[in-house]
Amino acid sequence: MPLLCFDTSPLWVNYMDFLVNLDPAAEMPMHRQIYEEVRQAILSGRLSAGRKMPSTRALSQALGISRATVTMSYEYLLSEGYFESLTGSGTYVSRHLPEDLLYVDSDVPIDPIGEPEETSLPVTPAKHMRLSWYGQSLASRNWLDFPDAEPKIQFTFGRPALDEFPMRLWTQLLSKHLATRDLTSLDCPSRSKGHLPLRQALAEYLASARALHCNPERIIIVNGSQQAIALVTRVLIDRDDCAAIEEPGYLGAQKALMASGANLVPIQVDYAGVRVDDLKKRFDSASGLSAKLLYVTPSHQYPTGVALSLPRRLDLLAWAARTGTYIVEDDYDSEYRYKGRPIPALAGLDKNGSVIYIGTFSKVLFPALRLGYLVVPESLVDVFARAKWLADRHSPLLDQQVLAEFITAGHLDRHIRKMRGLYEQRRKLFVENLKLTFGNRISILGDNAGLSVLVRFNTECGDDEIVQRAAALGVGLSSTKKYYIGQHRPSEFLLNYAGLTEEELLEGIRIIASILNE
Repeated sequence: MPLLCFDTSPLWVNYMDFLVNLDPAAEMPMHRQIYEEVRQAILSGRLSAGRKMPSTRALSQALGISRATVTMSYEYLLSEGYFESLTGSGTYVSRHLPEDLLYVDSDVPIDPIGEPEETSLPVTPAKHMRLSWYGQSLASRNWLDFPDAEPKIQFTFGRPALDEFPMRLWTQLLSKHLATRDLTSLDCPSRSKGHLPLRQALAEYLASARALHCNPERIIIVNGSQQAIALVTRVLIDRDDCAAIEEPGYLGAQKALMASGANLVPIQVDYAGVRVDDLKKRFDSASGLSAKLLYVTPSHQYPTGVALSLPRRLDLLAWAARTGTYIVEDDYDSEYRYKGRPIPALAGLDKNGSVIYIGTFSKVLFPALRLGYLVVPESLVDVFARAKWLADRHSPLLDQQVLAEFITAGHLDRHIRKMRGLYEQRRKLFVENLKLTFGNRISILGDNAGLSVLVRFNTECGDDEIVQRAAALGVGLSSTKKYYIGQHRPSEFLLNYAGLTEEELLEGIRIIASILNE
């Protein structure tokens, strides 16, 4: 193991002895060992600021290693600010170390130039500074508080079957785009609407899968459906505006609208989707109310699972055109329909620019991808593009590039076909065993679609009691009461089955039955 001792030669006058300890058998590369030894010597003061270092040639000869190895370690130390190089003079220990810039010396008083020593104005402590109305609405309400521990069987969250995702294929596409070394992938694109090839691929996909024909310029890539909802709320809603929403309805939309100060008007849902007659009644001329927007999930209503019938879709579009109300269509999992042909998207039937369409890949691919999209009327393209730019400039470009190729190469269609068969099989098994276990003590609602089922239990147990007892046995349950603005239905639960194995589904049913049978 070679040791190097710098003595007090003319080059190192008044220098404390410094040892470089190298281990050729260590896993850490030699250049990194030199880097760490020198860095620690600098930080500990054994190598003081401004001291001259030996040349790379001299150090390599002294250590008996290649000069390239020493040069590499010096380059790291120079690039990170531990060394400074003076042309024609040599390399020195930096006089201002990078660590010095990371901390504020609390003992040094801050005395801004020109600030008076005394002021007659009262100073408000930071803890008493008022939040905005939006901030207060978030601080004063116990929203979205999820437990830290994940139960072994989770019915609460609608996860897809992540173990079936083609990870190897996705990794290959990712590596392919990284290998191009196209530095524009690392830059901030000038336009916030998203990667054009992805928007073009989405336009073709929507035309074939959802009968929604649109120019790619109307598509804006966002970070999942929740950001889409947030942007819609920010662009369209002022405090005290009326916003209609399905009852029961999606929690993420409900809370985003409430946090923005909207007055929510719940619209009843039945076996054929949102009731347009109830909508018209609540916003007729006698009520004096007008809705700024209506949020709906027509293809697979959340959480009931019903589909909005075609007559109601046409009636709803006519109402929106007449009243000037925007319809926000959240099409979160329409790909998974197991019986009959899918009904065209509302946006595909819209002829008056009334519908703002939201799509996402969280259910189709995987939630962590955080890519979704908005299809907005032409009149709103510029304002939504600016809202997206102000929110976060743009969604991750590399992910967009990979997704664009995943779609255009046909991988998305193949993946959906595969997962549709798997989910249909799991749904059939789950529903059949629920009926077999509970018989007439259970009602199952919704169409043969989606990644979840809505069940109503005939039981005297309260919702909270069922949830708590299930959690104690390792099962995550959530009643639907949080999806209601008004009076909720007791003993009603949304059970997500897609991300669970058949064994987990059967075990979950057994545990729920043991709770309700006690």
